[in-house]
Amino acid sequence: MKMHSFAMIALALLVSQTALASPELARSKNCVACHHMERKMIGPSYKAVAERYARDEAAAATLNEKVLRGGVGNWGQTPMPPQPSVTPAEAETLVKWILAQQ
Repeated sequence: MKMHSFAMIALALLVSQTALASPELARSKNCVACHHMERKMIGPSYKAVAERYARDEAAAATLNEKVLRGGVGNWGQTPMPPQPSVTPAEAETLVKWILAQQ
């Protein structure tokens, strides 16, 4: 196998492990205190977020910003506080996972 093939396999494994780690990451960052997979809690369900942003090309960037800096008004007047314990890379992983929950 060529070195290029090894690199591609390693990258594929890394990406798949990151995708699989998202539910655990959501729990470890306490996202589940306000969000549930299928039902509204304090915040919207992951499925509702995925459905709302399904056709929005800017969704990933918008939601990354919301995770990191917080926001209010998109789902009512209950604010989502900033999440300082979530790194930009973790936010990206979480958002990709959430957007895949349709």
